[in-house]
Amino acid sequence: MTAAELQAWLLKNFPRENERHEWKAWASLKHNVSGKSEEDLLSYVSAFANMEGGCVVIGAQDTTLSPVGIRDVADYSPENLPHRLLGNCVNLPSLGLLVDEHIASDTQAKVWVVHVPRHAPRLPVYAHHKAWQRDGDTLTELRDDRKQAILGELLAAEDWSAVVVPAAIVEDLDREALALARSNFTNKMQRERWAPEISSWSDLRFLDKVGLATNGAITRAALLLLGDSLRAQHLLQHPAEISWKVPDERVIEHFAPPFLLTTTKVLQRIRNPSIKLFPASQLIATELPRYDVRVVLEALHNCIAHQDYARGARIVLEEVGSQLKFINAGSFVDGKPVDYVDGGRTPVTYRNRWLASAMSNVGMIDKAGFGIKDMFSKQRERFLPLPDYEDLPLNETIFKVYGQAIDENYSRLLMERGDMSTEQVVWLDRVQKKLPIGSVEAAKLRRAGLIDGRKPNLFVSLNVANMTDRRAEYTRTRGLSDLHFKQLVVQHLKNFKEATGTELRKVIFDKLPDVLTPQQRQNKATNLLSAIRMKGVDGFIIVAARREKGQHFWRLEKKAKGDS
Repeated sequence: MTAAELQAWLLKNFPRENERHEWKAWASLKHNVSGKSEEDLLSYVSAFANMEGGCVVIGAQDTTLSPVGIRDVADYSPENLPHRLLGNCVNLPSLGLLVDEHIASDTQAKVWVVHVPRHAPRLPVYAHHKAWQRDGDTLTELRDDRKQAILGELLAAEDWSAVVVPAAIVEDLDREALALARSNFTNKMQRERWAPEISSWSDLRFLDKVGLATNGAITRAALLLLGDSLRAQHLLQHPAEISWKVPDERVIEHFAPPFLLTTTKVLQRIRNPSIKLFPASQLIATELPRYDVRVVLEALHNCIAHQDYARGARIVLEEVGSQLKFINAGSFVDGKPVDYVDGGRTPVTYRNRWLASAMSNVGMIDKAGFGIKDMFSKQRERFLPLPDYEDLPLNETIFKVYGQAIDENYSRLLMERGDMSTEQVVWLDRVQKKLPIGSVEAAKLRRAGLIDGRKPNLFVSLNVANMTDRRAEYTRTRGLSDLHFKQLVVQHLKNFKEATGTELRKVIFDKLPDVLTPQQRQNKATNLLSAIRMKGVDGFIIVAARREKGQHFWRLEKKAKGDS
């Protein structure tokens, strides 16, 4: 490849610096492989390994990935570098650790791509006696929540739900739940050649086939899904409950197995009034339930499938205002929720593999990775904020479902712009929630005319405001020109002859855009006053008039001719 072709290849495969890619234009490796903590290759290898793995591109210019080349490799080579990294990074796996060398045919620029594997289960990777992680495009010491997530990861042989309960018998199962499981399984498997035989199977054979028993022995998974409410709790020897809670009203109710039936009872407790949305293109409001039944059940069933039951914690469903919070013990197991939004990723690992398989067999969850995509799509179809996940330091997961619009411009945009990509909707949803997005993502939204403002104060753009007839709200949010604020100060001093600095800042402060924080407004007001003192406006400058009780009073003075 020529240098230009190599650059194009790098840009295609490593398009931006993030939690998976890093670019380094190191001309020499002598002090950059093992050098200053937080800046050398060892630190980046630790950081990538402690996330999902990644690649470090060495010898390519930052931002452009133009191959500038490594001129001094010291005593390193693509063959020995992995061994040197293994010797200096504690717990770094060797499988998948390799270095690819690319040399431009015309310039002889040498580029190395270091492929870093993901950490082994429960083993953070250390460099310089510290574990590192990526946070966007920056390097930081491993946070407690990420460390706890790594330490709590599954080992291949573990599956709490697959454990046989020796004392359990078929009579410990709820007959209604068992009948419903048979019916659901029959409907799902009706194309199988053996489907007509299902009705003749004994209960134990059915449980074996559906994955709730092994060789006729009842598993914990069976007691969770089908167990009689009293006997299951006793036999499991671990608390297994779903709690519905309305904190503002001090209301709480607990629901025991069989979870196949319980989730419907929990659903019936949720307050689900109709809400109205008003598309700009029609006179009649769109009316719909606050929460979609399928979204609620999918979220609740996911909590059941992924709960860390060994910790003895409840699954909690909280109603907080117009929002549902699904809380379960245990962090996200395989990848990140956003990986599943487009339906392209299939989960490889489950915390409770037997339970998840059985739930899929009786129609409670989807094991192909489409469940999250379906929930996101349904919220988009309903013109409401997308669900979002939150990992907590205590190794818990919160899944939030919104039942009310946050930014009406966002909702109206969903109504009228069905051509937006899934990525655009996800990024725009984060903007309306005042959550950070990457610089690359912000640039793409800005080019599409979907956002305005400066990071971190991004908001729905003027294009959307015009389309949804929200121009007045946009103007209030975006703010007016600096000249307008300076003229306000001049007019105030014309009216009252003199004023304190505090008074003049307040004249500006109250009119500044809503998106600015109080500190940002204060800074903006101070800068504007300084500009009037130094450069003036409309032929006037402000000068000190007097000082009284520790305060400066300011007055107007005509600007001298020739002053800039």
